[in-house]
Amino acid sequence: MSTVQSGERHVGVVGLAVMGENLALNIERNGFAPAVYNRTAARTEEFLAKRAMGTDILGTFTIEEFVGALERPRRILLMVKAGPPVDAVIAELAPYLEPGDILIDGGNSLFTDTERRSHEVADKGFHFIGMGVSGGEEGALWGPSLMPGGPNEAWVELEPMLTAIAAKSASGPCVTHIGPGGSGHYVKMIHNGIEYGDMQLIAETYDVMRRSLGMTAAEIGEVFDRWNEGKLESFLVEITGKVLKYVDPLTEEPLVNVIADQAAQKGTGRWTSQNSYELGTPIPVIDAAVIARSLSSFKSRRLEASKVIKGPGSEGMPFPPTPDKQQLIDALENALYVAKITSYAQGMALLATASETYNWDLDLSEIARIWTGGCIIRAELLNPIMQAFKTNPQLANLMLAPYFVEQVNSGSPQLREVIHTAIGFGIPSSAMNAAISYIDTYRQPLLPANLIQGLRDYFGAHTYERTDREGIFHTEWMQVGV
Repeated sequence: MSTVQSGERHVGVVGLAVMGENLALNIERNGFAPAVYNRTAARTEEFLAKRAMGTDILGTFTIEEFVGALERPRRILLMVKAGPPVDAVIAELAPYLEPGDILIDGGNSLFTDTERRSHEVADKGFHFIGMGVSGGEEGALWGPSLMPGGPNEAWVELEPMLTAIAAKSASGPCVTHIGPGGSGHYVKMIHNGIEYGDMQLIAETYDVMRRSLGMTAAEIGEVFDRWNEGKLESFLVEITGKVLKYVDPLTEEPLVNVIADQAAQKGTGRWTSQNSYELGTPIPVIDAAVIARSLSSFKSRRLEASKVIKGPGSEGMPFPPTPDKQQLIDALENALYVAKITSYAQGMALLATASETYNWDLDLSEIARIWTGGCIIRAELLNPIMQAFKTNPQLANLMLAPYFVEQVNSGSPQLREVIHTAIGFGIPSSAMNAAISYIDTYRQPLLPANLIQGLRDYFGAHTYERTDREGIFHTEWMQVGV
């Protein structure tokens, strides 16, 4: 364990849960020896005696000692639970800080909280960086995707360290200055929303194979392994194969078969959906994923409903014939790819709207680039996404880029085939349905919204526009005998 030398440490880390510990170890390994502090001294002592043993990590036990160990400008990474704990730590640190010092929130904070803190901290003369960190525990230790947002002068101070600790892909270090204010945490929020959609689509694909084809978890895992060698290559497809093939040592059965079917969530997916409604930019695949997780939590209600609500497989409602196995598996591969495209397209469209609304000037190509390594949604698919926005930064929707036009056109029939199979077997497929509905809605030159406008004008005099002449119109519907 190092001894305290005033002002010698490049960075400080507050909070020694697993993510904080792993980032501290990553920082130290890359030559930026940190000081660490945790509210509970025993946690610091345990970290120093075990995982940090033999490293150049400095343990401190008071806020004053911690801040005093840092070189100026002080760089302090907060790895504490999002919400009030972040404000509490900032309040503890503030009396010991000086103008120009930098606070970095590396948790999953709501971007509006980051915007507020940015202003509050700036009023005290400090800089505030809201930094999305993706990659989980392993990413934090060996190289995450980092999404820092805040003042450019603070980014300049942090860039050498963040570049060193970030994941590296063929496209370079997976970190960039996202933009001002809460933009970094916003981009991480959208990343997590896309992650929600991706996982729900994968789960529905698995469900179709197990329930319509009667495949075992291990057999389905082998399919995902094969898919991971092609256009579906991604971290989530890779680990899906591993999870499905893992055998529970207690039962000697596939572990996935005994995991409770109730998916948890920490709020970032829900925040993404809420913000999409505020900005008027639909993200139906991500919404479907959030809703599916919520419905999964109603286990007792679902068990009760299963006894009284009939569907395919119930008495008098036989299943359709078993599909051709290889044909359906091939269709599922294309269906999953097209559905994933729509999920990413929706996330990128929401980023574009937010960039304009909040004056962030986001670089969508660069955001796709830093997601190519380290993060949970890293995938081969990000390379053409990166190129699409590099070629046309003003691209209205990812599906309109030439590569994706071709993929959507060629893969949509298989997506329809898979949904038809799912409906026939009574298999929930809300995310896949949302994907094809998004495609169909986006490609329609004429939607039934004309009738909606007529109804709105009838009961609320909300007015409407016409297709044959300019102006705003209202009809006195009852007076003309309607």
